[in-house]
Amino acid sequence: MYNILVCDDDRDITAALKIYLSAEGYQVFEAYTGQQALDILKSQEIHLCLMDIMMPVLDGIAATAKLREISNIPVILLTAKSEDTDKVLGLTIGADDYVTKPFNPLEVVARVKSQLRRYTMLGAIPEKRASSITIGSIMLDDDSKQVTVDGEPVSLTPIEYNILYLLMRNPDKVFSSAKIYQLVWEDTVYGGSDSTVAVHIRHLREKIEINPAEPRYLKVVWGQGYKFCAH
Repeated sequence: MYNILVCDDDRDITAALKIYLSAEGYQVFEAYTGQQALDILKSQEIHLCLMDIMMPVLDGIAATAKLREISNIPVILLTAKSEDTDKVLGLTIGADDYVTKPFNPLEVVARVKSQLRRYTMLGAIPEKRASSITIGSIMLDDDSKQVTVDGEPVSLTPIEYNILYLLMRNPDKVFSSAKIYQLVWEDTVYGGSDSTVAVHIRHLREKIEINPAEPRYLKVVWGQGYKFCAH
């Protein structure tokens, strides 16, 4: 099941879209300002966002720009005919598509299916997410939030666990310190991200590597970042 975030200050629109999307089997989350949308994105696993442009507190353009700092999920803008300039701006800053009001909800559902299909084909959403990941002698169970090495449990802090989860979920993919900090701490402005991430990587190595000085799993890619080796 995919989770869809519908953000529009017109509650009739969000209610109508929720009915149509729920009928297709999607889980729908509702927001009425851009800030509410960002708060939901930080607390829930969202796979696609329908974002109105004209909203109070934080408009859809600003919200999309902030969303793009933390996520690459598809964003479909909900726009009025008079907002052509905003449509272009929205697409420029990272929106994937737009639908002009008034719209047929069935068209919106079709656009949602198309964007999710494309997103899934790119591998950004696993078709079925297993609760546990095993690579070599390391097993991570996301249901219980437990990690074992050679069958023995290891105690990780929440930050250490989240870093390990991110890297094991994407084996052999290199993440920069800034990207790890962005995804794990949900912060993009702290200037000390390199040293902060390095400290946590060192602690992780001490807990999961046989020889932390010559790690088998948590590798540094000089000048680029870190990765979890799958072989």
